[in-house]
Amino acid sequence: MTTTEIEPDTTVPDRTGGSPAAGDPTPRRSWESWAPALLLLGTAVAYLWGLGASGWANSFYSAAVQAGSVSWKAFFFGSSDAANSITVDKPPASLWIMALSVRAFGLGSWSILVPQALMGVASVGLLWATVRRHFGAAAGLLAGLVLALTPVAVLMFRFNNPDALLVLLTLAAAWALLRGVEDGRTRWLVLAGVFVGLGFLTKQLQVMLVVPPLALTYLLFGPPRLGRRIAQLFAALAATVVAAGWWLLAVELWPASSRPWIGGSQNNSILELTLGYNGLGRLNGDERGSVNGAAAGPPGGGGGRWGSTGLARMFEPAQGGQIAWLIPAALILGVLGIVLRGKLTRVDVPRAALVLFGSWLLTAGLVFSFMAGIFHSYYTVALAPQIGALVGGGAVLAWRSRGAAWVRVVSALTMLATAWWSWELLGRSPSFLPWLRWAVLVVGVVAAVALLVPRLTGRLTAASVLAVVVAALAGPTAYALDTVGTPHAGALNTAGPAVAGGMGGFGGHGGRGEFPGGGMFPGGAGPGGQVPGAAQLGEMFAGGPPGAGTDGRGGGGAGGAAGNLLRGSEPGPELTALLESGGDGYTWVAATVGSNSASGYQLATQLPVMPIGGFNGSDPSPTLAQFQQDVAAGRIHYFIGGGGTTGGRGEGAGSAIAEWVTLNFTPSTVDGVTLYDLTAPQVQAGP
Repeated sequence: MTTTEIEPDTTVPDRTGGSPAAGDPTPRRSWESWAPALLLLGTAVAYLWGLGASGWANSFYSAAVQAGSVSWKAFFFGSSDAANSITVDKPPASLWIMALSVRAFGLGSWSILVPQALMGVASVGLLWATVRRHFGAAAGLLAGLVLALTPVAVLMFRFNNPDALLVLLTLAAAWALLRGVEDGRTRWLVLAGVFVGLGFLTKQLQVMLVVPPLALTYLLFGPPRLGRRIAQLFAALAATVVAAGWWLLAVELWPASSRPWIGGSQNNSILELTLGYNGLGRLNGDERGSVNGAAAGPPGGGGGRWGSTGLARMFEPAQGGQIAWLIPAALILGVLGIVLRGKLTRVDVPRAALVLFGSWLLTAGLVFSFMAGIFHSYYTVALAPQIGALVGGGAVLAWRSRGAAWVRVVSALTMLATAWWSWELLGRSPSFLPWLRWAVLVVGVVAAVALLVPRLTGRLTAASVLAVVVAALAGPTAYALDTVGTPHAGALNTAGPAVAGGMGGFGGHGGRGEFPGGGMFPGGAGPGGQVPGAAQLGEMFAGGPPGAGTDGRGGGGAGGAAGNLLRGSEPGPELTALLESGGDGYTWVAATVGSNSASGYQLATQLPVMPIGGFNGSDPSPTLAQFQQDVAAGRIHYFIGGGGTTGGRGEGAGSAIAEWVTLNFTPSTVDGVTLYDLTAPQVQAGP
């Protein structure tokens, strides 16, 4: 076999242009019927297993879901509370799905989290179908398995952040684009644009990471003439603008006096939120209203609050075990697959698929690596579908071309690199299954040797394939199972066991330890070379307003009943009963600084709680004057101390409100939380 020959694939028609065949020309092998069903069933079981143990998960979003389940206005805007004080700092598309589930099944962790898990199953199924269509049944199965077992994917499909829906929508856009490459019909390009627009309504500009790869792929491989391809891409752009723009236009035109404040913005503008806090600010680090604007290190290295930037970022301890297990293999196999199909006709859909997923992986990976603003390790779930597609498609193309010696050598070296990298990643958690890293290394070496053999038959073929799969996936599978067995709650979470130099499970219930290696500082140390510990981080992120409790439950620290910037409040029964008593007579049963602090009280009572300052506690909503008017009008019953930070640039309205409350109202302590009855001001002493 020459270096450009490829063994024919009898399991899928050759789609090199024109209309694809309606179905497979040959009967399917027996496993092709039951293996995909087993993959989807296993994914569903893993993503649904023990889901309720995570409680409200990210209570910031759960509170907004609760609000949207009782108020259509809160539903439309994505408000944090049903009285529509302020929105979350993202568009509401992901909240819509969860809120509809709560309306149908009632408020609870399962009704909030099950839709997320089902999005995960749908994503695995869609990736399987996409890769199978262009590379065959084995490739589709491998791609789906890689996505299903990626640790950060397991985490986020069992959680209620917007990332689950974003993954599904961007993957759907890629699927539609590749259908367009098959037959050149404009409708597929328009559909891809619609999916991108819906992705914008999920997490704003992050969806744009898939747009350049989509456009590049169709320009290179679309069947029509170049002029028509360009026109079709403009049609896709128009579809994107319509799918996202209707909501943005409605919010912009809606009178500000009758809608909630746009959370995350400093000027009550959805466009400011889009281009600032959730846009350019993420890239350059200059994020107004953030807990620490422009706090990241300089591009190309240097530590900062969000970790060091540079090409190695995806492989550092904070991200490595989440997503990086198969990144080297995906890049190598993607290039190998493109080379193997290099001399085929221009409209070659498998090659187009490899270019699409490869350029998408590079685009998103490089942006994540160099963005100087807020960055969390769970963002990397956006890379999981591309890795699965490249590994599945590239590995099968390499296997079909194994008659070429150079292909066998590249395949063996890829296997050795993958096994070594898994050995390295597993070594970052030395107490977690210490035997596994050596088993992976040994099996990987055996698999690499087997890949060098030109022809294997019968059981030897099956054994070699099994060795490759085990060596490649044993590490991420172990991390995935650990993630399934560990409840997660709070704003920041990580998959798998505690990792030296990583996040250490900050924000979860899983007992991940005291920020081994820096917690919020994955790039290393803080001032003076010292790694901040839990106490320092608690001070930075949970320093509540005056009047906070000091007994370890109510006043900041790293948790407690009052909550903090990154963790929802957990009110006791006496406090919950007190808030509920007569609560229907107030617009807001209580107010507190920070959305996370407000979220637990709201979820416990199912009554609106005003989150002063939004997520970071630094948004100018409400102003002191507005808050005083609400208090004078009897709209707010209590002020709860010990809330989230008023960080960011300046202390914000939260500090002024808290100071005014402490000067004019009498504190009391209930369930360890400091409480002020705003209907009973202090009696001023006479002269």
